[in-house]
Amino acid sequence: MTINKTQEGTSVTLGIEGRLDTITAPELEKEIQAVGDASALVIDCSKMEYISSAGLRVLLSAHKAFAKKDGMVVKNVSDTVLDIFDVTGFRDILNIQ
Repeated sequence: MTINKTQEGTSVTLGIEGRLDTITAPELEKEIQAVGDASALVIDCSKMEYISSAGLRVLLSAHKAFAKKDGMVVKNVSDTVLDIFDVTGFRDILNIQ
C-alpha cells in the first residue's frame, strides 16, 4: 500500500493505493495520527483495491476523531470497496462521496 498525502489549508487528503488490510492498516493509522491537528480529513480511495476489517477499524477510528472537528470524507470509492461498506454497514456510518 502507498499513501499519498496532500494538504490544502487545514484539510488533509490521504490517497490510498493498493490493499488496506491487516498488514497495511497500522501504516494508515500512523499517518492519520500524524495529521491529527488537521481540521478535516479526506480519504481518497480511487486507487484502493481492497479493504479488510482491520482497514475498516482504522477508518472508523478516524471518523470518530474527526467528527469532533470538521469531519472526514471518504471519496472515489470503487464498486468493490463500496460493496464491502454496504455489507458491513459502514455506508451508513461514513460520509462517502
